Amino acid sequence: MNKGNTGGPGAAKAFGRLLRFYRLRAKASQEALGKETGYSKSQVAMIERGQRKAKGNFVAIADAWLGAQGALLEVAEEVTASGIAAWFEDYLEEELKAAGIHTYESHLVPGLLQTPDYARAVFESAVPAMDEEEIEPSVTARMERQKLFFRTPSPLVTFVLERAALTKPLGGKDVLRKCLLYVRECAELRNVSVQVMPDDREAHAGLNGPFVLLETRKRENRLVYVEGQGGRYFLSEEPDVGDTFARYSMLRAQAFTPEDSARLIEQVAREL
Repeated sequence: MNKGNTGGPGAAKAFGRLLRFYRLRAKASQEALGKETGYSKSQVAMIERGQRKAKGNFVAIADAWLGAQGALLEVAEEVTASGIAAWFEDYLEEELKAAGIHTYESHLVPGLLQTPDYARAVFESAVPAMDEEEIEPSVTARMERQKLFFRTPSPLVTFVLERAALTKPLGGKDVLRKCLLYVRECAELRNVSVQVMPDDREAHAGLNGPFVLLETRKRENRLVYVEGQGGRYFLSEEPDVGDTFARYSMLRAQAFTPEDSARLIEQVAREL
């Protein structure tokens, strides 16, 4: 990690925009820039979106090849491995001020309930692969988010997890077991509720996939955050927001109670 720099994901986003500006001005494609710098087209695209930090000689080569006259080199000095992707900044801003955070997850333990080792296993599973120097800052940033459980006033934080999320041994069985015990510990907090969805439901309200609901204390602002293969986005307009909140209410009704879920989580942990 660089030391002494004050930049973060915002700087990564700014660098990406500047890179795209000079690339388009030079009438060069992402593929052409990639060939010149030894990167793939998708890697160049991720740098332009602020999702990846440029490594090695990329900045120096791109600056000279695109005729940026040192501008890219200057902005790159402010980019640090903050552990927070630029595309996630908007979500974190909303999460920090939310009075209610409600998560439905189908295939892994959500970030707010992960242990450091489990989070590390998640980042190590990324495709394209993350660089080693990106993983630890990402783990640290994820652990920092969990402070929201204890802020004042306390937010209401609820989760509905598919049973499959409790059995996928990311990082190995020992890592998963310790993570499940941590989930159980978090569920004991007065402002946190964890429910598990049975795997034998014949009707299921979550077939459209995972999502996060955010709401302010007086319910004057409600958002839906969705991540998928094609991108990440907010839903903020009706009827989409109301429909998704209704869907989450149905999921909670279909899931085990918090008490039964706690016993199930403990059982799964013991059997690993």
